[in-house]
Amino acid sequence: MAGRLTTDKIIVHCTATPGGREVSVQEIERWHRKAGYNGIGYHYVVHLDGKVEAGRDERQIGAHTVGQNHCSVGICYVGGCDANMKPKDTRTEAQKAALLKLLKELKQRYPTAKIYGHRDFARKACPSFDAKNEYKNL
Repeated sequence: MAGRLTTDKIIVHCTATPGGREVSVQEIERWHRKAGYNGIGYHYVVHLDGKVEAGRDERQIGAHTVGQNHCSVGICYVGGCDANMKPKDTRTEAQKAALLKLLKELKQRYPTAKIYGHRDFARKACPSFDAKNEYKNL
């Protein structure tokens, strides 16, 4: 299991699925394996009810952001699209609270890490909100 040498980024993603549709860690893992990854690429998944579930072992290099996996932890919340599959911040109140709690915990472990959205590194709307700005004071 290859580990990161440094962790200076925490990168927030979304599943790019319609708001209100739950997605399991196993389903995300199937998507990622089909795309050629060796398992789920995210370290954590935040479900609609606020439950946080582990994905890839946090000590292992992720597979979530090209060029940034070696120095980051990847978090994905379920949702991120409207019914027409257009980008939309669909986080439930429970997801917002759980995401904030998880980010605070990760910042305690990695105090110099900065929080970003996937969109800060790729031409995508993901995570369908401005994570870098929303969490700039953490």
